[in-house]
Amino acid sequence: MKNITSVFLISTLAITSACTTMKTTDKDPTEIPAPDASLSSNPFMTKSSLQYQAPEFDKIKDDHFKPAFEYGMRVQLAEIENIANNSAAPTFENTILALENSGEILRRAQIVFYNLTGSNTNPALQALEEEYAPIFSGLTDKIYLNEKLFSRIKAINNEGLGAEEKRVLDLYTTNFKIAGADLSADDKVKVKKINEELATLSTQFSNKLLDARKNGALVISDVKELDGLSQDEIDAAAADAKSAGQPGKYLLALQNTTQQPLLQNLKNRATREKLFKASWYRAEKGNADDTRTILEREAKLRMQKAQVLGKKSFAEWKLQDQMAKTPENAMNLLAQLAKPAVETAKRESNEIQSLIDKQKGGFTVEPWDWNFYAEQVRKEKFDLDENEIKPYFEVTTVLEKGVFFAAEKFYGITFKERKDVPVYHPDVVAYEVFDRDGQSLAIYYLDFYTRDNKNGGAWMSNFVEQSHLLKQKPVIVNVFNYQKPAEGKPSLISYDDVSTMFHEFGHTLHGLFANQKYLSISGTNVPRDFVEFPSQINEFFALEPAVLKNYAIHYQTKKPMPQTLVDKIKKAATFNQGYSTTELVSAAILDMNWHSVTDESQFKPALDFEKSVLNKYGFTLNAVPPRYHTPYFAHIWGGGYSAGYYAYMWSDMLNADAWDWISTHGGMTRENGDLFRKHILSVGNSVDLNTAFKEFTGRNPTIQPLLKNKGFIK
Repeated sequence: MKNITSVFLISTLAITSACTTMKTTDKDPTEIPAPDASLSSNPFMTKSSLQYQAPEFDKIKDDHFKPAFEYGMRVQLAEIENIANNSAAPTFENTILALENSGEILRRAQIVFYNLTGSNTNPALQALEEEYAPIFSGLTDKIYLNEKLFSRIKAINNEGLGAEEKRVLDLYTTNFKIAGADLSADDKVKVKKINEELATLSTQFSNKLLDARKNGALVISDVKELDGLSQDEIDAAAADAKSAGQPGKYLLALQNTTQQPLLQNLKNRATREKLFKASWYRAEKGNADDTRTILEREAKLRMQKAQVLGKKSFAEWKLQDQMAKTPENAMNLLAQLAKPAVETAKRESNEIQSLIDKQKGGFTVEPWDWNFYAEQVRKEKFDLDENEIKPYFEVTTVLEKGVFFAAEKFYGITFKERKDVPVYHPDVVAYEVFDRDGQSLAIYYLDFYTRDNKNGGAWMSNFVEQSHLLKQKPVIVNVFNYQKPAEGKPSLISYDDVSTMFHEFGHTLHGLFANQKYLSISGTNVPRDFVEFPSQINEFFALEPAVLKNYAIHYQTKKPMPQTLVDKIKKAATFNQGYSTTELVSAAILDMNWHSVTDESQFKPALDFEKSVLNKYGFTLNAVPPRYHTPYFAHIWGGGYSAGYYAYMWSDMLNADAWDWISTHGGMTRENGDLFRKHILSVGNSVDLNTAFKEFTGRNPTIQPLLKNKGFIK
């Protein structure tokens, strides 16, 4: 996942570069406020002295953020006033470039702040996040709803501009229109008010959900209830319980998704049920962690905002600048996946039920049973045991000999660990990345392990984004939520976790290879239904023979995974695809329906609304719940994927088609890597991305390779 929150608040404003008085203003400019003495030791006042302006985490304190926010906003508002009131004829340089060059201090503080509130938060940061959510939303509106500013943008003559300049001008024009720059004064007031409330609600949702995940963890008193877990997993659960103030017990922390990884190994059905229900009901208990009132209000406000902006629904408003363009196009793709996915899931359910009956279980398969018995079906069909696989996937080995090795083979880049770079938590590691010519390219951080002050899931974010104009190279972080092993034990991960690491590094590659002059179109600042394409295609490298052989090494014997086990993994590649695709598509359709409402009377209480949508679209298989239940669907209520969760499937279509092309044109060669870098990874949003895809493959994408990859067609 690409972290959209910081992109929304920061990158769309292009808040970067020097805080100096505009020299192109003929009338007296608004004076840029000078910092007072209290800001002299604030690390956000100047560019970091570290390589590539990497954050100085050894100097940054919680109490630095608020003063930097306040001063940074004052500076940027003065800069915006100077741009809007410039009496000189509007040009790209004195308007668009000036916008790109505004707000350096604020951006520097925001980008670190939002990375920390996602990965290493605390009550002080949470309170600050809630306080400033509506304030930052108001700042966005002061820019995008500024009539004078928009008039200048519309008046710019694009004759003589370069291709990248024309693209940036078009992007600003489109973004201002989408934000409501053409609205009447009264309607602008309405939009501002809605935006401020939505910003507050989104932050409140995220904070409540973090508490719900922490407080919803399952605590077990009797170790016998954990039968099926490895000793390392039991030791880790004991350590987590001790850290939570419950020594002698065992704490099973919740991950972001509906299903929990430990369910596939827990033999005690009652424990499985308790763990699943702890996950499912985490945010709907009627207590302080309940998110339903917030999300229901968010959904209504989003509909109202879209209608003020001239669209029937929020989804229609949201998709107008995406690759899909309309909700109908997105839903058409989801429908093409839903039918074969549900049909396949029903067959998988029958197989699981047959196994339960064969074992004289005496019950019908429930959601908390699926992964446990699916694992047994997989063993029976493919003789493949997840516990047999895990010893070959030690986390650092997977990273350095798998993820990094694949990137070196395909793109020619190399990595060197940097222990001298300050980090924001002891678990974080840092690397320097070198390009194919040996030149230093970026700084890259990894944060592997779950914490109760970290959001669930996995994502990529930039601390510094690439820009030739600003002479910036990328500084990137990947955040995961792997279970931290007990002290002295190896960190062994599942194959799904391996895929996640390759996936998130695909986002990193997209950021590493950015090659744009302007920040607003650099790297991962692309439509949401394209941003997952580079990450998803990188997952294919995990099973490439040369790559797998290099990293799948037993942590004790140091021997590579035997070919017989490799063959089993590959044969099982389409196993359980009905289930996994159904849970994803049902979540995407749920998201699209929440945001396709055109009249307030169509809304229902959250749980009733979800049930009616799932029934309407045929997701009636009780044992296959959505990947995200509405009350903890963080992507759409707390993140930037509202009316956009379909993007994973849209991008998956692109990635399957592109990998089909790569596979039939020599596979994992440097030539193909250079082509993919040239046409996809390095273009950012500087070109039409449908055209970019066609230039790489020579064709428009189709869904057939995706259906084939999932085993839905031959």
